[in-house]
Amino acid sequence: MADHQEANVTLPSEPVSVSAARRYVARVLTEWGLATDTDFADSIQLIVSELATNAVQHTFGQSPTFTVDLRLEREEQLHLGVTDSHPRWPRRLPAAVQQDNGRGMVIIRSLAKECGGRLTVTPTADGGKTVWIALPWSIPVQR
Repeated sequence: MADHQEANVTLPSEPVSVSAARRYVARVLTEWGLATDTDFADSIQLIVSELATNAVQHTFGQSPTFTVDLRLEREEQLHLGVTDSHPRWPRRLPAAVQQDNGRGMVIIRSLAKECGGRLTVTPTADGGKTVWIALPWSIPVQR
């Protein structure tokens, strides 16, 4: 039994890639044994959508692509990361800010916490960053 499984896809930083990222993650997680009709699956789909949208909208054309990474470690923890090459890290907006956008990170943090997970941001070698979500995984992995 493998201690580690990985999958990733690199997509163009275009709005249509958000749904492609969502479909990719859904397909991989289904292959790994996650039922699509669960709250956990819904939360992951929303997290992927928000992270991919951020990678498309907030890199201002400075990141021509973004990469979605999935890592499952010892069937205990799922790591979902979205990497772009823009140097600006996500910022938390004050709760009082009234905007039509800019709440993605609040949503992501909240969903991760509800699922028992956490959010971290790490730098990349090319000056960009990866936003990682680590979530507990209790589903037996399909081989």
